[in-house]
Amino acid sequence: MENIVDFKTKAFAVRIVKFSQFLQEEKREFILSKQILRSGTSIGANTRERKNAQSKADFINKLLIALKEADETQYWLELLYESEIIDVEIFNSLNNDLKEIIAVITSSVKTTKLNNN
Repeated sequence: MENIVDFKTKAFAVRIVKFSQFLQEEKREFILSKQILRSGTSIGANTRERKNAQSKADFINKLLIALKEADETQYWLELLYESEIIDVEIFNSLNNDLKEIIAVITSSVKTTKLNNN
């Protein structure tokens, strides 16, 4: 059974893939679409890797990498919005999902650290 981190990060990755296609096909934006595709899908890839972590420290490290990728994704999203390539509705929708993912991963890191002590 998928947990909340896996579910949310995979669903977000699917949205990012479709969003990247939209940016390329509708907005003719190729560079930023590839950047956000890479970082946005990497969030889920890194949270998935935690399942095979060799230690608690490695587990936490995978989640911290996912947080860095989420932060980078947020940067590209802000850049697309502030450059007026996407509108406020698209920005808010993706950004709200991203904020939820950041909160869930952050909570998971904190819980793991507490349980490790």
